[in-house]
Amino acid sequence: MKFFLVVFAMWLTFITSFGQQRVTYKAVDGLQVTADLYLGKPDSPFIILLHQAGYSRGEYNEIAPRLINLGYSCLAVDLRSGKEVNFIVNETAKKANEQDYSVNYIDAIPDILASIDYARALVKKPVILFGSSYSASLCLLVASESVKVGGVIACSPGEYFGDTSFVKNRINLPKKSVFVCGSKLEMPDIKKLVSNIPIKNIIVADPGKYSGTHGASTFWSSKPESKEMWLALTLFFSRLPK
Repeated sequence: MKFFLVVFAMWLTFITSFGQQRVTYKAVDGLQVTADLYLGKPDSPFIILLHQAGYSRGEYNEIAPRLINLGYSCLAVDLRSGKEVNFIVNETAKKANEQDYSVNYIDAIPDILASIDYARALVKKPVILFGSSYSASLCLLVASESVKVGGVIACSPGEYFGDTSFVKNRINLPKKSVFVCGSKLEMPDIKKLVSNIPIKNIIVADPGKYSGTHGASTFWSSKPESKEMWLALTLFFSRLPK
């Protein structure tokens, strides 16, 4: 019986340390934000995972466990602008629509700020923002203004907010580490977008011989370029302080 209790306690510890837990918290405008919390080892820095247009936190079902194995904790967030992916409904967007909140891309910034505060309440370290498509651009904007953000992973960032230079003109990241990637067709525009970031601070991951994929799904194992993208991302992480 004693052996069984010890084994059961170890199993509970494993689930607590590496399991996935749904959490909720409020944005500054009162909207309830839903996210999946993936806890790594104690004191592991947080990566906040943000989906692309029309998607949900389900975009990171496969990605988050790999990030935990690289030494991080993760918070996969449902932003108010989105819908569903991988059979995971965007709960934040659902509530936002039910309660008549504006759900334009730029309106998701309060959700990101609330997510940063939630993660920082658990671990007092700068967070890394990991964005996909429109949320990648929001990550660059938020990181340019927040001392709580230590780095950015931006998959397919672009000028998604109307003005053709809105994002580029607001990027101010002279010291923070940045990783950007995108499809082969997107790369010329992405390079222009981040051209003001110091070369020593940025890794630009080109899909090489592959056509590549829009957004964070470039890291899904089903994508032919995923192995190369993970190698590039691992190099980026090796440069970050923990």
